[in-house]
Amino acid sequence: MRAHLEAASLVEVTGSNLNLVYLVLAIALVALGIAFALRAQVLSASDGTPKMKEIAAAVQEGAAAYLARQFKTLSFFVAIVFVLLFALPGGTDVKIGRSIFFLVGAAFSAIVGYQGMWLAVRANVRVADAARLGSSAKAVQIAFRTGGVVGMMTVGLGLLGASIVVAIYRADAPAVLEGFGFGAAMLAMFMRVGGGIFTKAADVGADLVGKVEKNIPEDDPRNAATIADNVGDNVGDCAGMAADLFESYAVTLVASLILGKAAFGDSGLVYPLLVPGIGIITAILGIFLTRLRSTDRSAMSAINRSFYISALVSALLVGLATYTYLPDSFATLTGVGDALKNSTVNPRVLALGAVLIGIALAAAIQMLTGFFTEVGKRPVNDVAASSKTGPATVILAGVSVGFESAVYSALLIGAAVFGAYLLGGGSVVLSLFAVALAGCGLLTTVGVIVAMDTFGPISDNAQGIAEMSGDVKGDGAKILTSLDAVGNTTKAITKGIAIATAVLAATALFGAFTDSIKASVEDAGKTAEGLASQFQGVLDVADPRNLVGLIIGAAVVFLFSGLAINAVSRAAGAVVMEVRNQFQLHPGIMKGTEKPEYGRVVDICTRDSLRELAMPGLLAVMAPIAVGFGLGVGALGAYLAGAIGTGTLMAVFLANSGGAWDNAKKMVEDGNHGGKGSDAHAATVIGDTVGDPFKDTAGPAINPLIKVMNLVGLLVTPAVVKFALEGHENTSKLIALFAVLVIVAALVRGRRKSTMIG
Repeated sequence: MRAHLEAASLVEVTGSNLNLVYLVLAIALVALGIAFALRAQVLSASDGTPKMKEIAAAVQEGAAAYLARQFKTLSFFVAIVFVLLFALPGGTDVKIGRSIFFLVGAAFSAIVGYQGMWLAVRANVRVADAARLGSSAKAVQIAFRTGGVVGMMTVGLGLLGASIVVAIYRADAPAVLEGFGFGAAMLAMFMRVGGGIFTKAADVGADLVGKVEKNIPEDDPRNAATIADNVGDNVGDCAGMAADLFESYAVTLVASLILGKAAFGDSGLVYPLLVPGIGIITAILGIFLTRLRSTDRSAMSAINRSFYISALVSALLVGLATYTYLPDSFATLTGVGDALKNSTVNPRVLALGAVLIGIALAAAIQMLTGFFTEVGKRPVNDVAASSKTGPATVILAGVSVGFESAVYSALLIGAAVFGAYLLGGGSVVLSLFAVALAGCGLLTTVGVIVAMDTFGPISDNAQGIAEMSGDVKGDGAKILTSLDAVGNTTKAITKGIAIATAVLAATALFGAFTDSIKASVEDAGKTAEGLASQFQGVLDVADPRNLVGLIIGAAVVFLFSGLAINAVSRAAGAVVMEVRNQFQLHPGIMKGTEKPEYGRVVDICTRDSLRELAMPGLLAVMAPIAVGFGLGVGALGAYLAGAIGTGTLMAVFLANSGGAWDNAKKMVEDGNHGGKGSDAHAATVIGDTVGDPFKDTAGPAINPLIKVMNLVGLLVTPAVVKFALEGHENTSKLIALFAVLVIVAALVRGRRKSTMIG
């Protein structure tokens, strides 16, 4: 390790390497330019009839008001963390840079989320109007290119931030980027949780009263929760998912550059930027290639075709860049320690192999998730068929799909991680860098992935606006129904890929965490022989402290998921009562002679979702602090490992169960097993209602959770090690006690909130 530290001190980004960083920065700016060009193209489309415009305006107003209040609430958290980051070890320049770029990361995450929402609430009515005019190809193009805007902003801002940091801070870039990644991750987690609670509270409330109790269509204008439901699609699935994938992008780059500096020296701070830079080029290709052909069975065929073409082109271009930029021997790399210079591993083979593993993983996850959640595939068919025997069997069938798919997805991700690890040829440093590069490989598809995800809520909103306005009938309505079903699948697929990205990023960060332990020990002037066992074997579960840490890490994922689902339950209960009361107090609503008070439901969802933000955030930040300072750095490592493993399985289970229930409902609504209004339909609505907080609240929020916890672990590790080595045990215990008290206080406060709706 001493050799690696010595090498790190020699790392410099100068000459041609610096020019390449500037080239990547220019590519990032091109991505932002493409985003604005696509934005103008989307906005030039017809925005429909006066009634459609009126409904769209209400959705726009509600979404903008919610995000404004959310960002105001989050600004207090951001300000506190900005100050606290100065307390962490490091030089003055690094401390200042880390805190400043924490703000930049948070701001970029907020910008991506807000812009995704802003355009989505204007594209939805344009998709609906294209369908009204009978053009399915135009509708698909508008929806996907809207997603393309968000995708280009995600990759553009992510790469812009990383390349600026590398250009300014050079060898110190990884430490500064920890702040950038943490800012992006924290904002994304809050936006995921808050947006998820909002959207599913409205959705569940609308479905339970409208579909089940009143037997009216999903987006019937007589339902007071319909506007809130459409608002929620945008603040949750558009803003939240965009922020989520942006922070995955940022965090993966952070881990890659930290590990790349130790593994590849100078080149390790440049190559991880080149790969996603190529991804921007192929994302542009994928977005413009997405066109519906007359021979396509559905929009899914066009989307899949562009995804696989862009993935293939990414692989070819990365191969060309790898063999052009990297040498075939470590001996010719600059800034690399003597131990690695003698390595027999070919840097080209390691780098390209790892990136290809990441690209292959994205394609495999897409196919696997599509199989378990797509309409017409056996799992969804089975869930739909189970509706004939009631809601209980629907629930059981969906849970079964989620459990089974979680195993296969986890094995795929595990195989990718292990495959990348093997490329290191026995060197831990190289193996961990290979895992990080696999994440970079997966990131080459992020531009298209974000476009796919945004396609879902836009299609859903378009169908809602069409149904509420009554202006889209016949073939136009069929077009929107088909797009909505495809959107459910694309959302499920992108959730699967987002989970894979999160796991690779977290694993790479975990590698950086273990490296940070060793570096902190060396900085203290200690040797391995003189260390306590917790520093020698970070994951030695024979140590009871580490085993306890592992259990706590797994438990936190369950607690986080339970809190998120419970929050939806409380908020949805309030929505149900409000919608029922409006129907009872204003009987003219059902007759169409009175207009529902949509704003009251929007206010309920806004209030309840923002009220629930504190607990998840405190848990994500304080739990690793409590474990690290209370049980030691070994237990902290085990804690992070437990969270990664459990989080992977839980996130896939929740996402795919929810996706299967949602599309099973679509199948019944399309006329299968009795169609709308039948007992089978009521059963699938209940299944979908259970699945809503699974797939759109708790499941997606686990992604930023595990990355936030890994980043917190990475940030506090030097302090944990320093206190342990210098004998400041009492100080460590006080910090741990404070963190525990904060968590307990938040939990007690949460439990005092009534779950009874009156």
